This record gives sequence, C-alpha cells and structure tokens, in this order.
Amino acid sequence: TGKVRGSLCEFSTSIVCDKGVSNIATLLFIVFMSYQMYYDYPPLTYLEYPILIAQDVIVLLLILHYNRNMKHSLIYAALFVGGWQLLTAQKWVIDLAMSLCTVISAGSKLAQLQCLWRSKDSGQVSALTWALATYTCLARIFTTVITTGDTQVLIRFVVMSILNMWVTVTVVYYKPHAVKQD
Repeated sequence: TGKVRGSLCEFSTSIVCDKGVSNIATLLFIVFMSYQMYYDYPPLTYLEYPILIAQDVIVLLLILHYNRNMKHSLIYAALFVGGWQLLTAQKWVIDLAMSLCTVISAGSKLAQLQCLWRSKDSGQVSALTWALATYTCLARIFTTVITTGDTQVLIRFVVMSILNMWVTVTVVYYKPHAVKQD
C-alpha cells in the first residue's frame, strides 16, 4: 500500500491532462517568463523557462500525434499565443498572474503535505528531489536579490523555499523504515 499511497500523493499534487502532461505547469512557466520579459530582466534570470515550455509543447504535440488528435494542436497553439498576448496587455494583468502563480504553486505543495500527513507514508516520493527543489529556490532568492531585487519574485521564491523544505522534512520523517528479518 505504500507504493499506492505514494503514487496517489504524487498524483494529487499535480493537475494533469489525460496522458500525463501538466498543462498547469506549462502555464506557470509562461506566466513567470512573461513577467520577467515584461520587466526587461536579464535573460539569464528566466532562460530555463523557454526550454521547459518547449519540452512541454513537444511532449503535448507527440501525445496529440500518437492519439490522432492533431486537430487539437491548433486550439492549444491559439490558446498559447492568445494567452501570452493577454498576459502582457496591461501591467496589472501580468502582476496578478504572477501572484496567482505563487498561490497555485503553494497550493500544490500544501496538497502534497496534506497527503503525506494523512497517509503517514512518503512511499515513492523522493526526498532528494524535494531537497534539490529547495536548494534551487534558495539559489534563485540569491540571484534575484543580486540581479533584479523584484519583491514579487522574491516573495515567490521565499514561499516556495519554505514549502519545499517543509515537504522535504515531511518526506524524510515519513520514510518507511526497513524491518530486519532474522
């Protein structure tokens, strides 16, 4: 049951389309990248996001191709381009979108924590992955302070660092202990 619980915890924290591509994650990447571009921040502060978006788009197109649903790709492309244009239409829109991204990301981590607390078993959840996510957010705090000093981005990474650290500690705490057999 540990494997099942771990899988359920992992599934409950991501909003996933029918074949496993996270459209919400792609949306968050787009919003964050658009925010950075809108404020003319150095490309190195958001360079990984175009790569992550391209990965998600390629995977989505492959899934649509193999499911024989390529006609849906035009809809996704229109939503992508329209959404990107809408995000940068007004300053308050991109600022609100960035704030909502922080709330959505935090909600995902809180759902993971809730699932771990209920099951009292971290199953297949990787403590190393969560520790690396914590380290990444802490590094991004440092780079944001040095490069832009943007308060909204700093708040996002501080919140994500705290929650990632909390999930890491919870995963380690609930890791199944091996039982010795004689």
